[in-house]
Amino acid sequence: MKRLLTISIIMTSAFSAYAQNVDKTIMLDEVTVKAAKVVNKSDGMLIYPTDAQKQASNNGYSILEKLTLANIRIDNISHTITAIDNRGSVQLRVNGIVVGKQEMLALNPKDIAKINFINNPGVRYGESIAYVIDIVTRRSESGYTIGTDITSALTTLQGDGSVYGKWNHGKSEWSLSYDVSGYKNKGEKSKQLAEYTLTDGSIYTIERNDVESLRKAIAHEAKLTYNWADSTATVFQTSLSGTFNNTPDNYNIKDITDGSRQYRATSRDDDKSYSPVLDIYFFRQFTPRQSFTANAVGTYISTQTNSFYDEGTPYQYAVDGKTASLLSEVIYENRLKPFTLSTGLNYSYKYTKNDYRGDASSLTRTNNNRLYAFTEIKGMLKQLRYTLGTGASYIHYTQNGHRYDYWTFHPKASLTYQFNNNMQLSYTYQMQDKVSRIAMTSDATVRTNSMEWTVGNPDLKPSHDMDHRLLLSYNTQRLQTLVEGYYKQCIKPNMAHYERTDDNQFIYTQINQKEIDALDVMAYASYWLLPEKLQMAANGGIYRCFNFGYNYTHCYTSWYYAGNITAYLGKFTLQGYVDNGNRFLEGESKGYNGAYSALKASYTWRNWQFSLSWVNPFRSHYKSYENELLNRNLYKRTIGYSKDSGNLLSLNISWRINRGSRHKSAEKTISLSDKDNGIIK
Repeated sequence: MKRLLTISIIMTSAFSAYAQNVDKTIMLDEVTVKAAKVVNKSDGMLIYPTDAQKQASNNGYSILEKLTLANIRIDNISHTITAIDNRGSVQLRVNGIVVGKQEMLALNPKDIAKINFINNPGVRYGESIAYVIDIVTRRSESGYTIGTDITSALTTLQGDGSVYGKWNHGKSEWSLSYDVSGYKNKGEKSKQLAEYTLTDGSIYTIERNDVESLRKAIAHEAKLTYNWADSTATVFQTSLSGTFNNTPDNYNIKDITDGSRQYRATSRDDDKSYSPVLDIYFFRQFTPRQSFTANAVGTYISTQTNSFYDEGTPYQYAVDGKTASLLSEVIYENRLKPFTLSTGLNYSYKYTKNDYRGDASSLTRTNNNRLYAFTEIKGMLKQLRYTLGTGASYIHYTQNGHRYDYWTFHPKASLTYQFNNNMQLSYTYQMQDKVSRIAMTSDATVRTNSMEWTVGNPDLKPSHDMDHRLLLSYNTQRLQTLVEGYYKQCIKPNMAHYERTDDNQFIYTQINQKEIDALDVMAYASYWLLPEKLQMAANGGIYRCFNFGYNYTHCYTSWYYAGNITAYLGKFTLQGYVDNGNRFLEGESKGYNGAYSALKASYTWRNWQFSLSWVNPFRSHYKSYENELLNRNLYKRTIGYSKDSGNLLSLNISWRINRGSRHKSAEKTISLSDKDNGIIK
């Protein structure tokens, strides 16, 4: 009867979505303690997944997909996690270590102890990080884990395969993983209308409509890791990874209506890169109250690109890029009686050499040094939790004769008042610097089409970002709700700047301009209709942005929503998800990333799980993006469609076996990475 009732509710639901639940059972040796499913924190929440959610999941993406985290879109089939509120990117960690797709696929959901969802990350987590999801697991004391995860699209040429293994013996753990992914499609097309206001006041119109396109790519990634952990007192870890990406001979053919002329233009490009990374980490618990942590990461990136486009006249260039970086950080923590003191030092150095040849001729050498020191205290006064911190950063930058030295102050304050076990109110303020993308600080000049050019600006400087966040949350065993107000001020940010030359060339670059402000008001609710069987969740909000340039002011208001539902029917799990996409306006560019919906079903049998997904159903002509340029001298509207992303059917098969007993994990609290090659495209 319960299953019949569950199926009836699903069939009569007004919309599809997927769900979150968090278990409130924590195992401490032989004692079972009942606690809240969601525990509020000053910077987010702790979530304890249920046994039903763990058993219905086959990897890290799968378990997160069932948690309906506010403003987070998770696709277990394509292995992607994105924020739908336009605040920034989502950072994934396992036991404090920043991880990628390989580690998430190898993750066994049954080993998860808890999930730390940080919706207010500090500057230490990196630039443009809006959310951090840290999955805490237990690892085997002895034994092994081997498995594979294979995903194949059934309606287009797209696939992803991963194999992995771990071996534990005493205090040591070895892990090895390999992943290969690729795609080949001809279903992506765009159409564009561009209106150029010339120096004589007349308007020149060009239409660019795709006729045929081919996009293909293949990527390989391998990683070897050794971890030595003496319980939680000492942890040493080193890993060596390598990636190779190749996008060979992609092309696009457009119909061009250029004033009174009509012709076809072809663009071709290829890109090849490889990157080895060495990561060394050390943690030492000196006393029950004092600890020391250090991390160093060395990265090398080699990139070769070629680009050709013959709109108007042929234009061709190639880039030979080399990048080397060193990222390091040390932290000391002391848990004093009135509060916990943390202090640390972060140093990074990056050298970039990009040689542009052909019609875009330039040799760019960049040296970027950044030193950041911080101190923070966390404590509690009765029902009030507080975090007070301060930091300072120094940036020394040189490029081809251009240079600057930049100091920034980083204050942070967070106050959280706990009304009772279910309700809390928190406010957070912080200020940080935001460094320009390396590509836009290049002095290279690249032609975009017959009328437009992209020019780097070596004199770009970092900006000051100030964040204010007010959040009220209320949680019970079956209900989780929150209301949030978020306001961000960007002082002297890098904003779009367009110039028209006397011979009617339109130059796009970036300069430090006045200010960008953003206001976001959001509400979220998740409820178990049938405990451990059926859960629904929804969130929505209003986003308002303000762009104040030197010669323009652009404001924009948008709204967004997402809905989820998940049903657990023994070995079967049914899921649904829908959102209306992401709308934004930054600088002079108004953008839209396409709406997304999915229906999924999975079946678990012994060590196997089979999952079938139907993404963007009933959308054969899927609108993937839309961009509108609002410059006074240049108006452009571009709409992109993806035939392959509509009515997309995919099959996922995973297999895993485990042998060994588990003990408490040792968490890595620092993780550093670098993937920016600094090339203008």
